Amino acid sequence: MIMRFLTFGFVGIGLIGGSVAKSLRSVYPGCKIIVYNRSAEPRVMALNDGTANVAVSEVHEAFGECDYIFLCTPVEKNVEYLKKLKPLVKDDCIITDVGSVKGNIHQAVAELEMQSMFIGGHPMAGSEKTSYEHSSDKLLENAYYALTPEDCVPSERVEEFTQIIKDIGAIPIRLSFQEHDRVVAAISHLPHLIASSLVNLVKKSDSPQEYMKMIAAGGFKDITRIASSSPEMWEQICMTNTENIAGMLQSYINDLTDVKKALDQKNGHAIYQMISESRDYRDNLDDHSNSIIQKSYNVYCDIIDESGAIATIATILATNGVSIKNIGIIHNREFEEGVLKISFYNEASADQAIEQLEKHRYKVFKRN
Repeated sequence: MIMRFLTFGFVGIGLIGGSVAKSLRSVYPGCKIIVYNRSAEPRVMALNDGTANVAVSEVHEAFGECDYIFLCTPVEKNVEYLKKLKPLVKDDCIITDVGSVKGNIHQAVAELEMQSMFIGGHPMAGSEKTSYEHSSDKLLENAYYALTPEDCVPSERVEEFTQIIKDIGAIPIRLSFQEHDRVVAAISHLPHLIASSLVNLVKKSDSPQEYMKMIAAGGFKDITRIASSSPEMWEQICMTNTENIAGMLQSYINDLTDVKKALDQKNGHAIYQMISESRDYRDNLDDHSNSIIQKSYNVYCDIIDESGAIATIATILATNGVSIKNIGIIHNREFEEGVLKISFYNEASADQAIEQLEKHRYKVFKRN
């Protein structure tokens, strides 16, 4: 019950920081939340919507009453704020962060001799939208939340913080910061680099007539979707987890070398084994509603190619309260069913769309 009346501090309230703060307000309505953000607008929004009790324009003595402080700024800025917070916080305060790389922040904590009051954190959720206005108290529901406490952190504080993460709807996973950075290098950081390099390969390999770009099918767009991420953010991630990403990349290069060898030797069995093994592993991955790489929820629909066809479908969905993320005609139907592709923000909206369109006798296909 005491957690309901804790004081939480936030340094940065963008998408993730704002979502954590809103989740805490939802589950602990009696808690006190103090927020700092460099720009004023998110601070005002957090006060106006009832998330924050106090909003400050500087990191100062107000944070001295906090039981927990979340660092939710870019990685290099988090280190600066650690230095500012050290003389301000009380002895039993726990500082945490939400960064996707943990090694650099743990190194800074060690240099500042703050290991006993730091629990590294990484909520493995996100959105293509950023900023406080897009934050939500539901963003972390069913998302894995990595915790990387060191042995010197009091066990009762680790347990309390773990319970807080559970209470806001996330799934805590406790591991070392070294293992965390190795894991995310494989499942998040390397895939972003591969997607970007594959898109650039097609761009460089295309003819002046751009046939590759013209007929790129849904399958290609699906596996390269994450290449549309922020270059600034991913430069920072790659420069703070370089060793792990480079190691995974070398393993991937070795695997690609084996694939090329199989192709050169026309070794169909090796290609079959590779695809079969990857299919079996992928089919057994847990399907969580939230993840470190956001899912897309797509519905494909056959329509008559006539004026107003798309508007009719959009009207059907809008009048039934279904929000559309994107809608458009598929000009190349390789590996796709349906000529119209409609994307949604969540699975519930996609399912509701299917129900409504089938009522109107449309032929509909779903693919996540």
